[in-house]
Amino acid sequence: MSEIVYDSKGQLQQIQSGLLDGEQIIAVYDAVGAGTGFIGLTNRRIIIQDKSFAGKRIAITSIPYAKVSSVSVVSNKSWAGQYFSTGTIAITVGTHVYEVEFRGSEKTHHVHNVILHYCS
Repeated sequence: MSEIVYDSKGQLQQIQSGLLDGEQIIAVYDAVGAGTGFIGLTNRRIIIQDKSFAGKRIAITSIPYAKVSSVSVVSNKSWAGQYFSTGTIAITVGTHVYEVEFRGSEKTHHVHNVILHYCS
């Protein structure tokens, strides 16, 4: 098993506390912007913490890879130009699109590639 990549030990522990039997964490990345707290990637699913609910409520949403119909890297710069300093992943599940913004293009591309790997 390779080493888990993560930004915050507290976020990693939150994901660890809800793992299924045999499930392994790949990465847990902090998100920026309104709403989303973090994204966790395991060998079975995507886990998104959403802080946008009224009354200080927080949702933890689990998305099985089989339910993802597309994943996109959203950027304000072209792929032909320089790499961008922040990036957004758009994950389409049915008619809903989950958007998660990260600091750093490395995280954005890693999340994109892990999701593609497990969706295909």
